[in-house]
Amino acid sequence: MLTIAFTGGGTGGHIYPALAIIERLRTIVAEPLRVFWIGNRAGMDASIVKAAGIGFYGIHCGKLRREINFRNFIDVFKVIAGYIEARKILKKESPSLLFSKGGFVSVPPCAAASGLKIPVWTHESDYSPGLATKINARFAERIFTAYKETAMFFAQSFKDKIVVTGNPVRPEFRHASAKRNAKKPALLVLGGSLGAKQLNELVRDNLAELTKLFSVIHQTGAQKWDRPNSENYHAIPYINAEMPQTIAAADIVLCRAGAGTLWECATVGRPMVLLPLQGSGTRGDQVENARKLEKAGAAIVLAPDGGNLLSVLIDLVNDIDKLEQMTDAAKEFARADAAETIAEEIKGKICQ
Repeated sequence: MLTIAFTGGGTGGHIYPALAIIERLRTIVAEPLRVFWIGNRAGMDASIVKAAGIGFYGIHCGKLRREINFRNFIDVFKVIAGYIEARKILKKESPSLLFSKGGFVSVPPCAAASGLKIPVWTHESDYSPGLATKINARFAERIFTAYKETAMFFAQSFKDKIVVTGNPVRPEFRHASAKRNAKKPALLVLGGSLGAKQLNELVRDNLAELTKLFSVIHQTGAQKWDRPNSENYHAIPYINAEMPQTIAAADIVLCRAGAGTLWECATVGRPMVLLPLQGSGTRGDQVENARKLEKAGAAIVLAPDGGNLLSVLIDLVNDIDKLEQMTDAAKEFARADAAETIAEEIKGKICQ
């Protein structure tokens, strides 16, 4: 039986693209295939992975920080523990390949796999690679990226390893369709799997005007939310299996600019209004992602404080031609099937 290990986690953006690859692998590999996942023992990783019918091993996870922080000292021991745990798991399971989708939890398994001579492949979803991917690239023999420009962030010695594929998206998004609301345009607000405080506050402060214009569906995240549902406003903590149809039913999506959300919306062909996460708590990857979508004509990026939200939405809802152009641009942006491309590459490697 062929065995493949996957690693990554922390957010749905590090997990769902890999699940798309796994789903595709199961359809193209003729031999019996076993897949297991090494992820964070705390948080959402286990629930998402297990729900997809994949075996899960949880390890300790220490966050990698660029700034000087006392927690770095504590997390060093978590990283060491994670490495030891990952090495034991990989020795026991002996996979033919370890595929990393990033996140801090992926570093110990990639280091352990390299030490055990297990091939490491990794994928970077964002325009510029995160610290975890930069570390994992040292262990990897293949580096997949969403954008060709991402290559410039790696050392010259890594260039021969890089393959540009786009971002993997689950097949449900490629076939998603839903009936639109005939009474009012639908605005879908997505803050990512963990929610988004700034985005939620923006919706709260503009809710009266938004519900005059739209039927609003709002993924709030797990944080406490005190706005009651009404005829034109529906708050949902987390949208999971229904996400493809929910996006397809929207006329406009208001969201952050995490890579997973952007590519899912683009695959369905939804025009986006983006409020990327920025400031001291981020390396600026969402701003880069957002500008890439805006340049492609699939999105409009709001001012950092979101103060122009209503004017942007009013202009869009009154410009059908603009919305249709953004729809076409989004579909073109996400035209390549990265999940299929990467799955075929993995098949070629493990079935040699």
